[in-house]
Amino acid sequence: MSMGLGCRDRAATRSTSAGGSAGGPNVPRVSVTGQDIRDAVLGLVPTALALTVASWLLIGLDLGNWWVGPAVAVAAAAGDGLTRPVLRLLARWYGAVAALVLGVLTQVLIVGLTLLSIPQVRLDGWDTVLGAFTVVGVVSVVVQWVLGVNDSSYLVADLLRQARRRARRQGAAPPKAVPGLVVVQIDGLSHPLLRHGITSGVLPTLSRWVRSGSHDATSWWARVPSTTPASQAALLHGNNDGIPAFRWYDRALGRLVVANRPADAESIEKRVSDGHGLLSGGGVSISNMFSGDAATALMVMSRAGRRGGLGPGSDYLRFFARPFILVRSLVLTVGEIVKELYQGRQQRMRGIEPRIHRRGYYPLLRGLTNVLLRDLNVALVAEHMMRGAPVIFVDFVDYDEIAHHAGVARPESLDALAGVDRVLGTLEQIAAAAPRGYRFVVLSDHGQSQGPTFRQLTGRTLEEVVRSHLDGPRTATITATGDVEGWGPVNALLADLLGTQGPLGFFARRRSSGAPAGMLVGPPDTAPNGDLVVVGSGNLGLIWFPRLPAPVTLEDLRERYPMLIPGLLGEPGIGFLVAESSRGPLAIGPRGVHVLRDGTVQGEDPLAPFGPRAAGDLLRVAGFDNAADLWVHSTLDPSTDEVHAFEELVGCHGGLGGGQNDAVLVHPRDWPVDDDLFDDGVLYGADRVHQQLVRWLRAAGLR
Repeated sequence: MSMGLGCRDRAATRSTSAGGSAGGPNVPRVSVTGQDIRDAVLGLVPTALALTVASWLLIGLDLGNWWVGPAVAVAAAAGDGLTRPVLRLLARWYGAVAALVLGVLTQVLIVGLTLLSIPQVRLDGWDTVLGAFTVVGVVSVVVQWVLGVNDSSYLVADLLRQARRRARRQGAAPPKAVPGLVVVQIDGLSHPLLRHGITSGVLPTLSRWVRSGSHDATSWWARVPSTTPASQAALLHGNNDGIPAFRWYDRALGRLVVANRPADAESIEKRVSDGHGLLSGGGVSISNMFSGDAATALMVMSRAGRRGGLGPGSDYLRFFARPFILVRSLVLTVGEIVKELYQGRQQRMRGIEPRIHRRGYYPLLRGLTNVLLRDLNVALVAEHMMRGAPVIFVDFVDYDEIAHHAGVARPESLDALAGVDRVLGTLEQIAAAAPRGYRFVVLSDHGQSQGPTFRQLTGRTLEEVVRSHLDGPRTATITATGDVEGWGPVNALLADLLGTQGPLGFFARRRSSGAPAGMLVGPPDTAPNGDLVVVGSGNLGLIWFPRLPAPVTLEDLRERYPMLIPGLLGEPGIGFLVAESSRGPLAIGPRGVHVLRDGTVQGEDPLAPFGPRAAGDLLRVAGFDNAADLWVHSTLDPSTDEVHAFEELVGCHGGLGGGQNDAVLVHPRDWPVDDDLFDDGVLYGADRVHQQLVRWLRAAGLR
């Protein structure tokens, strides 16, 4: 399906991207254009052609006549329109999982029954129908590539056609409502990489916005911990106190808290929310860790642990029940997996360094995040833009997930960025046709830094190094240094399954084995009765000693484990430690100490390589009630800006150094950042970005 826009629509799109609302009181009556006819025809041609090809390839399918393919395509489109009201009602009752199951089942039934009802068609069985679906998906991808169709715009073609038909029926359009706001988070994008993408042509949509003067691109400082849960809590709720890392040990609970587990995310949101988050008052939160107090939350981790927690099932029907849309996404997902296997092999063959092992579950995870989840996000955002939602906040994790495994600026990572940039172009098209105009803000939650992992550098994990410097017998250890971040969307889906009734929910509950806090899939992160807890959060390591009474001070550690501090500081790749003391938190390096509370430095300042904001960031997190007993931070290579993750990830974030703290804010030029929010010329912290977003909403009449 082609989603191209006519000249009139392109002009409206550019106006919308600059902040104006498309349309107005003097808009002339819209007539049927060649573009409308092209959209309608190209909406059916790929399906008809694909069915014809399927009849050539599948022994059990013979269409008989040339017109059968187009007839089935028309029937599928008509069946979608007739069954949508019933499916919407059922999905509203039973949730997103029901939308998936019912949508796929309905598509198969419509196509199968249509083929069976045509006498000229020979069909051997329903397995042939499923084979035809697969062929349709493959051929649709090829046809749309030949036609130059935006890889996301096929999802919203029917919305654009409906908007044009509505405009023709209504004639002169009334003034649009106050323009809404769409906030797009590109997870993990650093400001230096954004500038490279704008100048190199990798990001043509963002480049057009900046070059045309409609938007400004600035940076903001993602404080330690530079992770998604900490940043999103502040972006959406204005508060991220008590979030020391992506996952951490909670003494009261006696276990790890993992932010992308539904029950833990819900607990975190209850603590940071005051009920007046960024999306309160009718906003929509899509694929985020927290809701922002939105009225509608779709694929939001903090809401996923309850029945129907993924949001109204009817909202997912556009993606799951439209003829062949899900099939196409699944085909592209398989293609993405194959591409990952090839690109990972190319890294090994070419000897690219640093690199990590890219097999196991990761190719599947890349396919899900870079295709299926992206397409689903686009469909959900488009649906709510056409409903006129005042504020929408959506997170695209494509780039972040690939950069973790491939590298920050490697070709596959830049390709993922380009895909999100194309999504912005698709959303512009929707904004031009929506019942209200929309303005766009693009931001990131943090950047990423690159480097060989700590294990690659030393041959040992952080837990093994810590254990080697402790005296006494080996005891149980809770270790969390595996990659857990990318499993969030999968856990959200499974949590929704656990909330359903009937056989599906029963099966999901059996498979989860009663895991606590929604810990359903991904690396195991808990162990009972641990005497030592070691957690990796990018190039920031966190250590707890649960058997010691809190707070654990430097003096306690020296008395109990005299070789621990000097042993860790003697390891390659460890730049400094942070521990509580009688003088407050100290940053301790191999040749000097920095007293965080008063800034006193004895010897060489261990924080000097990390810039002037390092001390303030570390003092803040060291003061949390759930702060680590001992913080371990990697070195920073001054020649390459590389750091060393304590997880097996070549691209990382969580601590200091490199681009991980240099996050992005792209905003309309006539919405400037207020001077009072800057700290020595820097927009310091996600809570300041939240304040600015709220001010923009109030000024725009959206709050």
